[in-house]
Amino acid sequence: MGVMKIGLIGGIGSGKSRVAESLAQRGAVVITADTLGHEALRQPAIRQALVSRWGNAILTDGEIDRKKLAAIVFANEEDRRFLESCSFPWIEQQIRERIQAALADPKVPMVVLDAAIMLETGWGKECDRILFVDAPRELRLARLKEQRGWTEADLAAREQAQMPLDQKRKFAHAIIENRGSLEALHQRLDEILAEWGIGTCPHPAAVNRSSSGRIHRWEKNDKLANAYKQESV
Repeated sequence: MGVMKIGLIGGIGSGKSRVAESLAQRGAVVITADTLGHEALRQPAIRQALVSRWGNAILTDGEIDRKKLAAIVFANEEDRRFLESCSFPWIEQQIRERIQAALADPKVPMVVLDAAIMLETGWGKECDRILFVDAPRELRLARLKEQRGWTEADLAAREQAQMPLDQKRKFAHAIIENRGSLEALHQRLDEILAEWGIGTCPHPAAVNRSSSGRIHRWEKNDKLANAYKQESV
């Protein structure tokens, strides 16, 4: 079947990065949409479009300040749509290019796309399987408060801009709980990979490949294809 491409989704603060790191340790090439989002804001054409709309108030030391930008776009849907129209085409192009680069490497056992809004954007059509990372909302909020200083309102504003989690779960080929120990997470992850027929590196702890993703290729899922059609309407 070839190299499998896995889409990684889940609630904000569910621990997708933790799962992505575990997959990287098993030989995966990991492409992180959030990192690409950072890079997009440094592209001259995108930067100019955003400054033209919101002025120098969104800049800090001459660079786009993501916190200032977030305060604007998560408070107004029209502003958020404008940001997406500027940045998403560039991000999608990068995703495709980096997946193809990973697939060209015969040593790659799998490619992983870590993108919270994969279903909303249609980027999931690049993937063969979808893995949903789950954790209780109260635990996710506690993590976000500690790691990013977010409030309940911060989380709610961002969740409102995404597809409801109950709906996202319906498109997952597997769900992995991230509320317990790292050992339990690794065990469940190995079970899923075995079920999907993905071989991993003999010494996963010695391998750490990220920023571009590694996956195996699986059959396209009609349920996902239909979802992308509905979301694009």
